[in-house]
Amino acid sequence: MGERPVVTPSAGITPVQQMLASGTGALLTSVFVTPLDVVKIRLQAQQTPFYQGKCFLYCNGLMDHIYVCQYGASCTSWYKTPTHFSGTLDAFVKITRNEGVRSLWSGLPPTLVMAVPATVIYFTCYDQLRDLLRYGMGFQGNYIPLVAGGLARLGAVSVISPLELVRTKMQSQKLTYSELRVCIRSSVAQDGWLSLWRGWGPTVLRDVPFSALYWFNYELVKAQLCDQYDVSQATFSISFTAGAISGAVAAIMTLPFDVVKTRRQIQLGEMETLGVPMKNPTSTWHIMRGIWAESGYRGLFAGFLPRVIKVAPACAVMISTYEFGKIFFQKMNLDREQQAC
Repeated sequence: MGERPVVTPSAGITPVQQMLASGTGALLTSVFVTPLDVVKIRLQAQQTPFYQGKCFLYCNGLMDHIYVCQYGASCTSWYKTPTHFSGTLDAFVKITRNEGVRSLWSGLPPTLVMAVPATVIYFTCYDQLRDLLRYGMGFQGNYIPLVAGGLARLGAVSVISPLELVRTKMQSQKLTYSELRVCIRSSVAQDGWLSLWRGWGPTVLRDVPFSALYWFNYELVKAQLCDQYDVSQATFSISFTAGAISGAVAAIMTLPFDVVKTRRQIQLGEMETLGVPMKNPTSTWHIMRGIWAESGYRGLFAGFLPRVIKVAPACAVMISTYEFGKIFFQKMNLDREQQAC
């Protein structure tokens, strides 16, 4: 009777299988990128030691984490050895030799606790929203990945933002997990429920445009590469290349918002640590104007090369692993259907 054919989400795999594929990709990405950021922070600490009460930002390609220094130069195990590093390669060698290989993955636990679930939510929501717009609502056009990517990231950021703020407070005040409820109640009683989303605005301004641009460019580049190599489905190498290119482009275009978000996160973390009452946060645009007045456009694009070097391979590993996982489950489901017949 001319009914629309039923299209299963993401080419015949279930949401649970999407979650497994994205979880595997997030795990591999964090394992791959974490040593790079550990070395970067060790080199940074060598140049500008972190004093007591100082916060620093650790980001491993999946998620940002605020760490609080409680004991001056030895604020965490990452700074316990006063070894001098002459460069990145020298840092890798000396950390491995003097502290063991495991030290290169010092920042992995918080990633596994928070970033992996957030990534699972993000990637699964993207596929579901994309398929809903295309097949459920009948929309067509290149803008669909743009919309689906932005909405998926908005949801993931909104879910994980209170957890990140609470984790920072627990760390700064040395609270145990049994005191988590007390921590949440104190925050809500003092500043209301919206206080749990403090810092949400700058995060959204960076992450939502990044995700929208990333998925828009990824789908375009992937389609062009598939046409160029005359394949109907993206291979691992095509997904890897498309992920790296789209990740680099999105990272460059959203870098000013990343600079603002980093400043805001560190400021909030230090205020939590010192017990300073939270004042009304400076707007994102005001901070950007201040940076422009101080350093010009170079200030807004500070950290350009390190961000691209980290984000591009992280995006490439994540998306190629995710696509490989989806293909694996597609084949598995197809084999099951054939065996059932």
